[in-house]
Amino acid sequence: MRINRRSFINCASLAAAGNILGLRPFGAMNALAQSATDYKALVCVFLFGGNDANNTLVPFDTTGYNTYSSIRGDLALAQNSLLPLAPAPNFALHPSLPDIQTLFNNKNAAFVANVGTLVQPLTRTQFQAGQTAPINLFSHPDQQLEWQNAAQSAATPTGWAGRMADLLAANYNQGASIPMITSVAGDTLFCNGNSTSPVSVAPGNLGQANCSEGAECGARELTAQALLSLASGVSLVQADDTITQNAYAYAKTLSDAVQSISPLQTVFPANNPLAAQLKQIAQIIQVRSALGVQRQIFFAGIGNFDTHADQLALQSSLLSMISPALAAFYNATLELNLASQVTTFTMSDFNRAFQPNSNTGSDHAWGSHHIVIGGAVKGGQIYGNYPTLALGGPDDSGSNGRWLPSTSSSQYAATLAQWFGVSAADLPSVLPFIGNFTTQSLGFV
Repeated sequence: MRINRRSFINCASLAAAGNILGLRPFGAMNALAQSATDYKALVCVFLFGGNDANNTLVPFDTTGYNTYSSIRGDLALAQNSLLPLAPAPNFALHPSLPDIQTLFNNKNAAFVANVGTLVQPLTRTQFQAGQTAPINLFSHPDQQLEWQNAAQSAATPTGWAGRMADLLAANYNQGASIPMITSVAGDTLFCNGNSTSPVSVAPGNLGQANCSEGAECGARELTAQALLSLASGVSLVQADDTITQNAYAYAKTLSDAVQSISPLQTVFPANNPLAAQLKQIAQIIQVRSALGVQRQIFFAGIGNFDTHADQLALQSSLLSMISPALAAFYNATLELNLASQVTTFTMSDFNRAFQPNSNTGSDHAWGSHHIVIGGAVKGGQIYGNYPTLALGGPDDSGSNGRWLPSTSSSQYAATLAQWFGVSAADLPSVLPFIGNFTTQSLGFV
């Protein structure tokens, strides 16, 4: 558990942005209180910086590949290096994704094509005429937040996972000893609700605060905890103290629970930051009964996919970490006999422009392709509409291959939310613009 000055301030600002008075109380752990017989978990893996999906999922038929290659130029991957998808022979994967190829071919993974932030369906003509679209398209911070909050702008205090937890916590996690949402990638808008605050943990360090003072760390931590019990009379300070007290309590609960069970046998790749995050998530899932949870949401992330230059090498390096990490996590869910109860999905700022820039890289774009993995996934399929690869064509928002999404991030989220337990009637409370879209379930789970 990371407890230092910066995380303390972050926690305080999260509470101020959400609902300080709505903090869930910390409850005592009861290993027998709930058996979590109806357990489900959602695991978000955020690809920070904007993954180039045009080189993640590539046309493989002769006509499609030739079109791709002629426009992508120096960024085009050699056709003989691509990894064919047996159930979808007209497409292939980046050569650094062999584990995703296996999961897809075994029908444990699917792709959702051309997904992006939208307020309402848009055609190229409508977009260029100025009809309502998300604010600050192609901006990293805005689009990261708009993927996480399912809103028109970044200026909201809650994310769609947090709002989902607000809605479902009373039905599924009564008496739970930790919040429904856990982040292993720092504080994120995605995790914040009106009455939900996430727990944030550092992978491999569940029960300890960060400290660089050697032998003095233990005494300093005890002193810090003692100070939290002092009544300051200042409401914001007291709220900060409550958050930090909860953080220490959650840390002890998680650490005690994980230490009480046998380690997972699944091997996760070493020296791989995403694998470390997913291993930590798997360990927390393993102790779900001790934590009294029936629903859990996790947030992980890896970057930097902002490949304005030297894209081929940089993206290859990043995808080569993602592929084995996601496969190891899926294998861990198999070991836990929970493969059909855990669904992992990717999000990212945006795609990259199809047309390369002058630095052997690509610039910010819009609609992207995303991966969904799990035993409940109706895998071996590509959902949604793959864009027409033509600069200035019907799916280009401009003239550089910035694909106008054919599927909204809200539809993508709604599909996951309904699998997780949100009713169709309750979707608008989680996803405020979902009513603008006729299709509210994409069918991939």
